[in-house]
Amino acid sequence: MSTQRQIRVDATRNRRAILQAAEELLAEHGFDHVSLDKVAAAAGVGKGTVFRRFGNRTGLMRALLEERALMLSEAIASGAPPLGPDAPPDQRLLAFLDALADLATRNIVLLAAHDRACAEDKYSDPTYLRWHRHVTALLTQARPDLDAEFVGHTLLAMFDADLVRYITSNGGTARLTSSLRDLASTLLGAPFQAPTVPSANQPAPSLPDR
Repeated sequence: MSTQRQIRVDATRNRRAILQAAEELLAEHGFDHVSLDKVAAAAGVGKGTVFRRFGNRTGLMRALLEERALMLSEAIASGAPPLGPDAPPDQRLLAFLDALADLATRNIVLLAAHDRACAEDKYSDPTYLRWHRHVTALLTQARPDLDAEFVGHTLLAMFDADLVRYITSNGGTARLTSSLRDLASTLLGAPFQAPTVPSANQPAPSLPDR
């Protein structure tokens, strides 16, 4: 085996070991007790290896979520309908929300840790950006009259870890999935009405007499 190939093999093995160690520490002790030092020790690598690969704890949480979302990303790109490309946009959107609800409830500890780690920079997270681009594209196709960017953020906000945990504690994943479908279906089916904005010359409505 060539030196370069061995380096790549070692890097892949180290990455896998680091992510596995981080996930196990997270499940056992919670986000507050996951540090680069502890992850490095549990993975059997130097702290510098973890730092060079992920930068900080935020980078580590981002990588963990991206790893968990890999199968979903592949299904979106080339999977079978309705999640994959060969389905109408409204059906793809509902299927994506179903899949994301399943992913969120199965990985609630990771999702909560990710929310905390990325709280100050949520909208630049690679996985969030990927999901938002997908939702925005589907909304644009299905309802070109909507502000797809805003509605995309609104739908993804429903996957806040605390909200997911609260909703599923009384109704399980089925309640989360059903409610998301109802919300998305309403957005997709309701005709758009622009808000009425008073003109500059129109007097403001007077308050009723008490």
